[in-house]
Formats: sequence, C-alpha cells, structure tokens
Amino acid sequence: MTAVKAPVGARLRIDLGTTTAIGPGKADLLDHIVVTGSISEAGRRMEMSYRRAWLLVDEMNHMFREPVVTTAKGGKGGGGGAVLTDFGREVLARYRNMQAATEKAIAEDLKALRRVLAVKRRD
Repeated sequence: MTAVKAPVGARLRIDLGTTTAIGPGKADLLDHIVVTGSISEAGRRMEMSYRRAWLLVDEMNHMFREPVVTTAKGGKGGGGGAVLTDFGREVLARYRNMQAATEKAIAEDLKALRRVLAVKRRD
C-alpha cells in the first residue's frame, strides 16, 4: 500500500458582477498569451480549443471598460497574433497580487488542515 498525499489549496475567483469573474484559468490564459503572442497557442498549452480560448478572451475584453487583449488578423503571410494591452497587464498583475496575498493569508490554516487529513491509500 502506498500513501497518496491529498492536494490541499485554494483557487481565487474574483466575481465582477453577477455573470463575470476572473480566476486562475483566465489569468493563466493571459499569461500564455504574453508568452506565445497567440490565442490559439495559449489555448493549446492549456489543452483547450481555440474557440474556448477566444470566447474567454472576448468575455474578458467585455467585462471591463477597456480591452485586456488586442489581436491582429493573420492573413496570407501570417503575422497575426495577440498581445495584452497595458490595461490587460495591469488586470493580470492585480489578480496575481490578490492571489499571492490570499495564499499568504491562509498558509497557516492550510498547513493545519494538511496535518489532520485522512490519508488515502491505494491497494
């Protein structure tokens, strides 16, 4: 029998009204867009379809007064892509700051919970 360590943690979701939110998935998508310069490649890295990635970007672009991502069409010779706007970089940075503050604030309590978890075993 091998002990399996159970994952313990928190995922920060910021509700921005009744129908919109930003959480780790959207923040990770923005991070991947920064790295790849592409919505489709960012989606692939997260194992999601281009359509799903595009819909999430479109949702984020409409939840604020300013867009978080701008795109350029590719065309025959390529050249398309996506970039975070200055505002988009600010939104991402603020989310990551809140995420880090949350993790710091709950660290001791999570540590205590980890100590009292039942250990699951594989037979």
